[in-house]
Amino acid sequence: MKAVAYLGPPGTFTAEALANVGELAGFAFVAYGSISEAIQSLESGEVTFAFVPIENSIEGSVPETLDQLLFHSELLIVRETVLDIHLQLLGKSMVPLNQIERVVSYPHASGQCRNWLIKNIPEALVLAANSTSDAAKQVSVDESGKMVAVAPALAGEIYGLKVIADKIEDHKDNQTRFVLLSKDGIPKPSGHDRTTITCFQHADRPGSLHEILGQFSARGINLTKLESRPTKEGLGQYCFLVEFEGHISDAVIADCLRDLHSDLAKVKFLGSYPNYLDNGAELRALAAKSWTEADEWMKRLQSKVGTGSFLP
Repeated sequence: MKAVAYLGPPGTFTAEALANVGELAGFAFVAYGSISEAIQSLESGEVTFAFVPIENSIEGSVPETLDQLLFHSELLIVRETVLDIHLQLLGKSMVPLNQIERVVSYPHASGQCRNWLIKNIPEALVLAANSTSDAAKQVSVDESGKMVAVAPALAGEIYGLKVIADKIEDHKDNQTRFVLLSKDGIPKPSGHDRTTITCFQHADRPGSLHEILGQFSARGINLTKLESRPTKEGLGQYCFLVEFEGHISDAVIADCLRDLHSDLAKVKFLGSYPNYLDNGAELRALAAKSWTEADEWMKRLQSKVGTGSFLP
């Protein structure tokens, strides 16, 4: 059976985003209790794909997802999608804000409404749940009546909760990016693609980040994300997650990755896949054209080596 693992239970934002991916309409959706469990189920062959959140416009990257991709699996990103995120404060009853004692949610979600919580229920204790839907489930069985969840409206409907406050996210343009992971295979270029890699430096090598960025700048490749992550090998030891426009089958991208691979301790390729929001096709086309012209110029020069009647 073809199946997709995702962060459950039903009612999470991940479940909502997954339902919008039309290409997966014929697949069974299997809920897991954590992002790590969902990803490891794919790594072990239990499912065909895994679908997980990777980045939020307010809170940034999802650390659990990145750590699994960078250090604990050999998976590839094959698709991405973006979901508008609206957070609700949910309770078993319409409890007044000044009577709320505990707020439970997935940490990345509670972080997206941190300022609202501080302003409106500053005395409440904020607790962590495995997911937003898990938070709603906890509230549904709480007997105190003074515990609430930060969760999607769908989770409230599933567990019979009431909306105490609507759209409590700190910024109205709140979005989360989700990725579909596979054990193998790189999608064919679509003409509007993104590539993700991780660059591991040689120890104690000054200027390595400058060298990495120089490879992209020299070829006119547009970076869409650059983030340092600890390598887990000691304080001050970092690798760099890099995302950029283009596909590994593009000559200019392949040339860049080849040079990075030769210069760095390690380059981990995490996928080339269709860019959900593309705005750089024209720039990439110009960069590819310039690189091709430069490559042809160099080949013409090299073709003259050893020629000429006056040379021995």
